[in-house]
Amino acid sequence: MSRSAILGSSLTKKYWMALTGLFLCLFLIAHLAGNLQLLDMSPEGQLKFNAYAKFMTTFPLVKAASYLLYFSILFHAFDGILIAIQNRKARPVRYAKENAGANRSWASSNMALLGTLVLVFLVIHMKHFWFEMHWGDIGTDADGNKDLYTVVAAAFGQSWYVALYVVMMAVLAFHLLHGFQSAFQSLGINHPRYTPMIKNVGVFFAVVVPVLFALIPVWMFVHRA
Repeated sequence: MSRSAILGSSLTKKYWMALTGLFLCLFLIAHLAGNLQLLDMSPEGQLKFNAYAKFMTTFPLVKAASYLLYFSILFHAFDGILIAIQNRKARPVRYAKENAGANRSWASSNMALLGTLVLVFLVIHMKHFWFEMHWGDIGTDADGNKDLYTVVAAAFGQSWYVALYVVMMAVLAFHLLHGFQSAFQSLGINHPRYTPMIKNVGVFFAVVVPVLFALIPVWMFVHRA
């Protein structure tokens, strides 16, 4: 074992991967709840979304939690890369073709690829919205808040970005499909009574959350002014 438990222990890596992954799942729920306000495209709905965006970027407790979020994203990605490298080194010779997919889903076999795609999209996504909200030269609405709604509407008014967003939500769905239940297994929560329920909740989460996220740009594109 390496001197560093965090960097050297495969078990510790999996614990951190599970904990940061579940924290990011909670973030997805909170982020989705806020973004669903975008479905109300009325002038009042636009003002409410901008007020929400201001709250999420100025309220001290939320700002503090955001730093934990940034750390979790980076650590989750870094930990995933380490685990993928470690698994590859542990299996220098590929399994025989007939056994390569035994007892493994496509998502579980491609978690590193799926995670990398999600990370790349996240960078693009943050550039379009998070960066613009913090440092972009965007106007203000009737209440004096930064008009993030107009920035979002402009992005979701582009067919290529809407298509990319929908595709990436499908990628996220596959990543969650394996990652959600795998996180509980890594934490040792594996019981004949509870595991089937966790799997069902995981499937529900992996399907519903990305679908609702994808619905937002499609709705705004179809109903754009």
